[in-house]
Amino acid sequence: MGPDRVSVRLSFWPDGVIKGAEASGHAGAEPRGANAACAAVTVLLRTAFETVSGYDGVVARGSAPAPGQLSFEVGRYPPGSVERLKGVGDFLAIGLSSVEREYPGLIDLKIES
Repeated sequence: MGPDRVSVRLSFWPDGVIKGAEASGHAGAEPRGANAACAAVTVLLRTAFETVSGYDGVVARGSAPAPGQLSFEVGRYPPGSVERLKGVGDFLAIGLSSVEREYPGLIDLKIES
């Protein structure tokens, strides 16, 4: 992966629930903050984290220690949240895959189960 790409990794628990996501890097030659691919990845990841964090009984942690670095992880969750969390994971995987297709060569997406 070159320095002009965003590396994104999604992982899922065995039951299909989103386990975590992390992104690092900057895509393209545009100045930081002016790249649509980077903005799309950031918005999708932040929205997914804020969504899962808002569910009752879900324990999630997130971090953005520096520009170009963002991650979150879902720990414990009640059985009643499984379907909602699966939906968030599906939405995130589809959204990030779409960004990767729309901006070829700028996003390096890996999905692990």
